[in-house]
Amino acid sequence: MLTLLSMFYYICLRRRSRSGTRGEVLTSRRAVESGQRAVLPVSVEVEQYVKEVLDFSSHYGSENSMSYTMWNLAGVPNVYPSSGDFTQTALFRAYGTWWEQCASAPPPSRRTPEGFHSQDYIELGFEEPVYPTGVDVLETYYPGAIVQILACSHNPFSQNPPTDVRWEVLWSGEPTKVLTPQARQFSPNIKHINFPTNLLRLEVNSSLLDYYTELDAVILRGVRERPMLALYKMPIIDISDLSDSEEDVSEVGGPFIQGGDGNHHRRGNGFFDKLPYELIQLILSHLTLPDLSRLAQSCKLLHQHCCDPLQYTQLSLQPYWARLNDASLGHLQSRCTLLQRLNLSWTGNRGAFTLTGFSSFMKACGLSLVCLELSCCHFLNEACVEVISQTCPGLQELNLSSCDRLQPHAFTHISKLTRLRRLVLYRTKIEQTAILTILTFCIELRHLNLGSCVRIEDYDVVASMLAARCRFLCSLDLWRCRNLTDRGLAELVTGCRMLEELDLGWCPTLQSSTGCFQHLARSLPRLRKLFLTANRTVCDYDIEELAACCPSLQHLDILGKI
Repeated sequence: MLTLLSMFYYICLRRRSRSGTRGEVLTSRRAVESGQRAVLPVSVEVEQYVKEVLDFSSHYGSENSMSYTMWNLAGVPNVYPSSGDFTQTALFRAYGTWWEQCASAPPPSRRTPEGFHSQDYIELGFEEPVYPTGVDVLETYYPGAIVQILACSHNPFSQNPPTDVRWEVLWSGEPTKVLTPQARQFSPNIKHINFPTNLLRLEVNSSLLDYYTELDAVILRGVRERPMLALYKMPIIDISDLSDSEEDVSEVGGPFIQGGDGNHHRRGNGFFDKLPYELIQLILSHLTLPDLSRLAQSCKLLHQHCCDPLQYTQLSLQPYWARLNDASLGHLQSRCTLLQRLNLSWTGNRGAFTLTGFSSFMKACGLSLVCLELSCCHFLNEACVEVISQTCPGLQELNLSSCDRLQPHAFTHISKLTRLRRLVLYRTKIEQTAILTILTFCIELRHLNLGSCVRIEDYDVVASMLAARCRFLCSLDLWRCRNLTDRGLAELVTGCRMLEELDLGWCPTLQSSTGCFQHLARSLPRLRKLFLTANRTVCDYDIEELAACCPSLQHLDILGKI
């Protein structure tokens, strides 16, 4: 038996290990053979609640309030272990699948990795960096949305600029629908990492839930001293590939075939290059971006196909946000000359992208671009927006959702993108002058999101401009606009009769007694989705008018009426 084990180790060590060097494997082997185990140091476990909420992609609450906002995750629990809908908890903006089925939703990205499920995120800072031993999430209503927990090597409270920022996944899973909406403590088994952290990121997917998931607190448990692993983890080696040969195969398929004379003749790539060019391109279009890059290194034929700009007409880099930098954009730049749809959401933060790197990429690849997703891209500044306006003349869709660090004067450059049909400005600092300038020149707008844009002073003026300039508007999100009155709403629905989606949730200045909701119903026969969330003045007559005049209505939200 010992002889067989020794032979097995010998064969394994002949192979190139993906997860460790030859010296590490030998050390591991000696440790296993000698039966020695590393002694774990005795260290006191530190338990910490969130010190500060650093960043998030969306929340249900207002920018000027604490109710239902992500800021409620800071500190000790507010309501746990109680269950139910509490204003002191943190809620994301969306749940269920119907958000993605609306006319205003962008089409799903191609080549999204199967393991990427994230729709929203929140980043949390803790007082003291520790080596994590556990993470506890206190969920108080409709749990099951968390799909990934990550740790960052950068200390967010350090005065030094971030360098060599590294993210490691502590735990990941698929979205789940828990049988009961009751409160629970979610404590997954996490991966051990080799650096201390006081910055965690939670990513969620609420698509399977019947209501908003509510979070109360997050606990980071860890030790101050780096723990030693009990045993070095042996590299995973495919049991079906234990050949001693180190010969590299440079062609697709086996390198030789045996002829009738008993000699071996080189057979090339097995006639793979005889396939039509378009068919090979179609096959490769099903690969994810990392797989495409790896395959490009296998042979010249596949390198040619993998680097063809036709493979990069649509590019979603959002799933790889943690690994991207200027060099990544530079590497892709020559392949993206025909790029039409680009998703850079969540990317480039903490110094990963610079103005130089972003500008160079846009100048090389922006000419054919029609869709640009930049949600939560905090590297953006006015110069970046100006570059977009100069290099993307045909841009039709622009998403700047939650780019809340972009200064107000930067938004005026958007008015130069006169072909825009979809514009998302949720949770941005856009002001009234900028939005009026945009509406003056971007008259082809079909979808506009101004949700939680608290710096717009008079939404009645904006509604009047929309009615005059954007008569083919299909969807409008005015979530939590605080000063839209019945006069502005009347102008809006009279001028924009093509509206199919209208979000007036948490607009307290609209009163049913003025007849504004009945007038809305009579003016918008194509309406499919209407949000009147938290408007306690909605009455039976309004509902009856909507039922009679809006036969296509599929989603009506009057949550908070009772």
